[in-house]
Amino acid sequence: MGSFPIIIVLFGAIAVFLILRLRSVLGKRVGFEKPPIPQGQMQGFATGPILDSRPIPPPPGTRAVPDPRSALGERLMEIVNADPNFDPPVFLAGAENAFRMIVTAFAAGDRPTLQGLLSPSVYQTFDSAIAARETAGERHRTEIKSIIAATIEDAQLISNQAAIIVRFVSDQVNVTLDSS
Repeated sequence: MGSFPIIIVLFGAIAVFLILRLRSVLGKRVGFEKPPIPQGQMQGFATGPILDSRPIPPPPGTRAVPDPRSALGERLMEIVNADPNFDPPVFLAGAENAFRMIVTAFAAGDRPTLQGLLSPSVYQTFDSAIAARETAGERHRTEIKSIIAATIEDAQLISNQAAIIVRFVSDQVNVTLDSS
């Protein structure tokens, strides 16, 4: 019972030695570090939190215009040459607005708006779908949350008239309600 635990004293001495040794080394420059930047030269650097460096997806509403050197780009240039006022990004913005109007008019069953925006054959398809919905006593609601992308897929100039196919990728909420 009277023996003194020498091993604890030995471990304590080793711990004190390591702490003092680390304290003398940590925080000292040994020649491999870059010199600190003076305060006056820090203005070109961003302040605030460091942001995540993962690639971010394109923002909603991205409008993809083909490269003018591609085959599709060359066909678009033919349209530009025929109509100098034609601007593909402006066209895509207008097509996006028309898409919103068409989807909204279809959901509401607004035939006059659809007739003004669609070709006769496409209008007939929409009109048939609206008539079938009305016959079944259904109502339809659509909310376009966002248009993720609008891309020109094909373009042709046919005897002074342009035919352009645009693909839309959108985030929508569609609800069909029955008569009850």
